[in-house]
Amino acid sequence: METIIVNNPEEGAEKAFQLIKTAIQANEVKTLGLATGSTPLKLYDKMAHAALDVSEITTVNLDEYVGLAKDDPNSYHYYMNENLFSKVHFKETHLPNGMAENLEEECANYEALLQANPVDIQILGIGTNGHIGFNEPGTSFSSKTDVVELAAATREANKRFFEKEEDVPTHAISMGIQSIMAAKKIILLAFGAEKAEAIKQTVEGAVNVDCPASVLQQHPNAIIITDKDAASLLTGVSSR
Repeated sequence: METIIVNNPEEGAEKAFQLIKTAIQANEVKTLGLATGSTPLKLYDKMAHAALDVSEITTVNLDEYVGLAKDDPNSYHYYMNENLFSKVHFKETHLPNGMAENLEEECANYEALLQANPVDIQILGIGTNGHIGFNEPGTSFSSKTDVVELAAATREANKRFFEKEEDVPTHAISMGIQSIMAAKKIILLAFGAEKAEAIKQTVEGAVNVDCPASVLQQHPNAIIITDKDAASLLTGVSSR
């Protein structure tokens, strides 16, 4: 695991963008794994305004809420279209279908999609409780794409995007931890003091299911890009 500490989220997004751009220009990316939430927005803005040829690249997203239609403004389909897909034209784009009649079948189909399109670079954010994707604390490291129940802390963090607290979905379809770890390279972005404890446990804590992101210590090519606030509790890493 490599940890890169930057001054602010803008620098973090630029660093991640340069890593992705270099890999794309070297023809090393056929499948790009994407995340949602506020953390990667600056990265996606940079991608949207770059002259990158991504016409042969397929994208796969980490997750989608159960029960939200693609055109729901709070769905991740809507988020991705608004922030990236309407501006950058990939070969194919894929997210789980949270409205599928058979969610178990949808999870199996999505896992098969991942097997057929091995991820070259996976972008991740991290929850305040250390979750990656929607894999909450306690999730097995051997988990694959599945329907997951969202922890109270996750729903609390996400309620700012919804009009009413009761509108926040309770479940989502998410890539499992094993699914995420199959990516050849992982770039995790973390900004803000509220992520400091999660980053400390991810980088310097024990590898266990109490902090799902700690599994990244076992990945051969994981890069953590964090601003100084999110890195404030680290003791063994210096700024770069």
